[in-house]
Amino acid sequence: MESQLGYRLNRVAIPDHSLFGFADASALITNKLLQISLAACNHCICVSHTGKENTVLRGKVESDRVSVIPNAVDTYAFTPNPSQRAQCQITIVVVSRLVYRKGVDLTAQLIADICHKFKQIHFLIAGDGPKRWLLEEVRERKGLQDRVVLLGALEHSQVRNVLVKGDIFLNTSLTEAYCMAIVEAVSCGLKVVSTKVGGIPEVLPEDLIILTEPTVPALMEGLEQAIEELNRDKFVCPYECNKRVEHCYNWFNIASRTEIVYQSVTKEESKTLSYILQRHLSSGVWPYLLVVSLVFLMLKFYEFWIPSHNIDVAINYNSKNRDNKNRERNKE
Repeated sequence: MESQLGYRLNRVAIPDHSLFGFADASALITNKLLQISLAACNHCICVSHTGKENTVLRGKVESDRVSVIPNAVDTYAFTPNPSQRAQCQITIVVVSRLVYRKGVDLTAQLIADICHKFKQIHFLIAGDGPKRWLLEEVRERKGLQDRVVLLGALEHSQVRNVLVKGDIFLNTSLTEAYCMAIVEAVSCGLKVVSTKVGGIPEVLPEDLIILTEPTVPALMEGLEQAIEELNRDKFVCPYECNKRVEHCYNWFNIASRTEIVYQSVTKEESKTLSYILQRHLSSGVWPYLLVVSLVFLMLKFYEFWIPSHNIDVAINYNSKNRDNKNRERNKE
């Protein structure tokens, strides 16, 4: 039995899907919490290279302890259906939480400008949030009740039914580590116009997305380019879009890459309590050492109260054995 300071703790891998700044007080507090969390972490998984860089800087973690694995999309759940599109109009779809970070202020101004310039433009907006009133105000002030539809919050299973009704997908986010919404939109065959922020430029190839600066004039220009391409029938075939997304972001590929990371973590040596305390000490939050020590003492108490050797250990799952048993049962 090792001494208390030599007691070895389990290995940990943490996924990180967010981008945070470094200037305001909330970001400083969040970054310090991240640094504490990653101090004893074996590995971290980010969804984009931009996210990785942000995590390395915020968490003060070695770059070789951070991997980049994007999110996956079920392309069978997000299939195109061009027959659902209106023939005499161009529908721009927005699926987003209606908050400042998602650029709702930009969306509101764009609605007013683009609807004034193009009479065939209609908006289909799914999502809810504290900024919804801004879109409602623009719709009422400009008299666009018949051209701007606010659907409110939707279940994820309902999103595809909205996307297939659109021609163009608009994303006005001010910060984004990856943006699943644009991948789901392309999987349904829409052309994407998006702000060029965070990890978004890494997600889709140039022929499937139009990237712009997060300003109203730039987004307006991007939408005009998309409308022109649509009128000239230069959009990529919706079903081809779906196949390309399936090739890049299928669950089998993403799960396999994640499994490689987990396997590498399991091969690393377990960290001792003394090592964990030293790592947390380097984060500069000394009181947190008391928390770690308290948790350790609680674990020791539970080990004494309910010894681990009395707890059933989960057996290793072997899919081949189960498949063989199923075949034998089917033969019987």
